[in-house]
Amino acid sequence: MKQSFYVYNNGDLKRKDNTLQFTTYEGEKRDIPIERISDIYVMSEMSFNTAFINYISQYGIPVHFFNYYNFYTGSYYPRESLLAGQLLVKQVENYTDYEKRMILAKKFIEAAADNIYRNLRYYNGRGKDVAEYLRDVDSLRKQIGKTKTIEELMGFEGNIRRRYYAAWNVIVNQEIKFEKRVMHPPDNMINSLISFVNTLIYTKVLSEIYHTQLNPTISYLHEPGVRRFSLSLDIAEVFKPLIGDRLIFSLLNRKQITEDSFTKELNFLHLKKDASKLIVSELEKRLKQSVMHKDLGRQGYIIHNSRSDLKSVMHKDLGRQVSYQYLLRLESYKLIKHLIGEKEYEGFRIWW
Repeated sequence: MKQSFYVYNNGDLKRKDNTLQFTTYEGEKRDIPIERISDIYVMSEMSFNTAFINYISQYGIPVHFFNYYNFYTGSYYPRESLLAGQLLVKQVENYTDYEKRMILAKKFIEAAADNIYRNLRYYNGRGKDVAEYLRDVDSLRKQIGKTKTIEELMGFEGNIRRRYYAAWNVIVNQEIKFEKRVMHPPDNMINSLISFVNTLIYTKVLSEIYHTQLNPTISYLHEPGVRRFSLSLDIAEVFKPLIGDRLIFSLLNRKQITEDSFTKELNFLHLKKDASKLIVSELEKRLKQSVMHKDLGRQGYIIHNSRSDLKSVMHKDLGRQVSYQYLLRLESYKLIKHLIGEKEYEGFRIWW
């Protein structure tokens, strides 16, 4: 099974015969079978050459870069091998036709809002009194369908998240004093966690889009930009509550991440290396867990290295076990079906 490869030590990545080799600046070497790599995360200072780039491009391996402060800086995206001209035309058509664009943009936000609502309902039923926030989010999400513009839609999304984030002070079993979302730069523990985890989900979605015929620069909710893969932002909205937020709640409530996990700079906090490693490890475990799809009619597990980490949840639409990781790719396939007129897109929703 392919997996993400995270590099936290400074060094060199290069091709060695028919595999990859990582060498630290201290001279320690590690061979990495390229057939086992889905994507590479560079979380350190790294040197590589064109032979390395050419080799990973042959295998379709994206590389995602984070700086010293765990801020995402960009991705290397190999030349697309699966792009289809007809689908590209449909992608553009659904963007340039504002009515069609609004249909998709609403679908992303409706699914995200429903997943936020499910998170609140989950904790409200487990001794956390978030009923007030639950009612507010429920009221706001029911008005999404009435929006007429992207700006109005984003306004509702912002209001939903404000009420949702206010509930985090109740959900989290630590004194977090989380008042508002601040991103550039994140100014406290929660904002730092959200920023880091959200960018991980964004890059995971981007890596999965690469294995489909979609062009990642054409989006519907987020405005396409010159220097970003904005379709990943659209799809990531659906999964941030399910994967990202639930991971953050777990890390904080189990005291795996605390204020001691951060280093304070002049006007922001950033994760220490050990904390960053812990988060990506827990995220990878979560992505390898399985959900059941009911329409595929067969079962199979994606198993993590430790069998104790295996968890299964039934997916309503496919009828077989798939990993959370694969759900990200399935979302792209669902979008393709919408674009070619085969089946209307509906964003993934938590049902358990």
